[in-house]
Amino acid sequence: MKKIKTKAVNRRDFIKKTSMAVALPYIVPSTVFGKSAPSNKINIGQIGCGRIATSHDLPGTWQHDSARIMAVCDLDINRKEYAKKLVEGHYSKAGSTVDVKMYDDYREMLLNKDIDAVIVSTPDHWHSQPAIEAALAKKHVYLQKPTSLTIAEGRQLSDIVHRQGITLQVGTQQRSSPQFRYAAELVRNGRIGKIHTVKVGLPGDPGGPLAETGPVPAGFNYDMWLGSTPEMPYSEMLVHPQKGYGRPGWLRMDQFGAGMITGWGQHHYDSAAWGMNTEFTGPISVEAVAEFPKSGSWNVHGDFMVKAEYENGITMLTSGGFPNGIRYEGSEGWIFVTRGAYRATASDPIPENGGVKSLDASDPSLLTSVIGKDEIHLYKSDEQHGNWLDCIQSGKQPISPVEKGHRACSVCLVSHIAMKLPRKLEWNPKAERFVNDDAANSMLSRPQRFPYGTNYVKM
Repeated sequence: MKKIKTKAVNRRDFIKKTSMAVALPYIVPSTVFGKSAPSNKINIGQIGCGRIATSHDLPGTWQHDSARIMAVCDLDINRKEYAKKLVEGHYSKAGSTVDVKMYDDYREMLLNKDIDAVIVSTPDHWHSQPAIEAALAKKHVYLQKPTSLTIAEGRQLSDIVHRQGITLQVGTQQRSSPQFRYAAELVRNGRIGKIHTVKVGLPGDPGGPLAETGPVPAGFNYDMWLGSTPEMPYSEMLVHPQKGYGRPGWLRMDQFGAGMITGWGQHHYDSAAWGMNTEFTGPISVEAVAEFPKSGSWNVHGDFMVKAEYENGITMLTSGGFPNGIRYEGSEGWIFVTRGAYRATASDPIPENGGVKSLDASDPSLLTSVIGKDEIHLYKSDEQHGNWLDCIQSGKQPISPVEKGHRACSVCLVSHIAMKLPRKLEWNPKAERFVNDDAANSMLSRPQRFPYGTNYVKM
């Protein structure tokens, strides 16, 4: 075999040539080193791709430079594919390319080590379990309200989140609206004297016809969608529209939630607790009356009235008879706060407020009152999703952490239980149980259909 002659490399020549090569100009995109560098991005997976995800959570998140949405998951193939196109279309318009991965099962998504955080925008009965499993996988979580289907689930979730040390933000975005913070600051700093009553305006849901059942649509994992709840024949009216993103029927089904008392109730109860300084506790008694549909398939509460009493002497009244919002009443006046003409969707049963001011008071001069340097200043956030992303990077607590979310949701759920039991209930907010009432305590949790449910998650 012929030998190949090799020329020895002169060390001086090698250094000279390589030095010249290194000296050649190389253009590096600014995004490699700047705030938007890939290494600075928070990689996010979207769990649940319905109307709240596509109209609120995804746009609310992708507007921030620190976020990169890289995966979507839904049990309905049509919604999953639409979300992929929606996200990729957004990034394409912004001049970048992202190949969004699709998942049929969020548990497979949680195994992806490239994903740092998830947004949970599923139906109410599927909130706590994926949030718990995400926390166990050390993923940060943005969780749509209500925090949980039951008080027992909410306690499990809060405990796991604190144990794992991840950042969980509850989607009670009223906390990031300036008028709600300012109203709470005015109340907490005594501008209306000693607060004695809070009136929360919140409507019920109307009933409807009997639902027609039919075959499960192709590409829809209906058994997993039912999750921990009992088996039920499929009906598009009771699940979600196969075309479009109108208000889904499950919102009006007791099997999957509690109706408007948790739907919008957690927003208002969370905001009210801010002003009442009761964020880490709850009422000591609750009683309610409510109308429930006598026919048709939709069966959550209609018109109602709830009275809750707190240890600090405040009485909170909730009814659709009050204007939608929160009215704090004190010994020296009142303050009213609302979202204004905001509606989640055109099909939500929230009447337009018309000329109602988003912030009003018995004395207009209150609304120009300056909160002094030595007075109580509450947590300020400009946008709920952005605050979550900032806190993931800084390690600080978000404006709507899990325990506050759990407590606000608990007020909703004890109110819902009181609607179904015709008596005044005494509630122990420390023990999170009703006092000497086995029937009421039996409603703090629900049976869970194996293999779904928080009770089957290895904690």
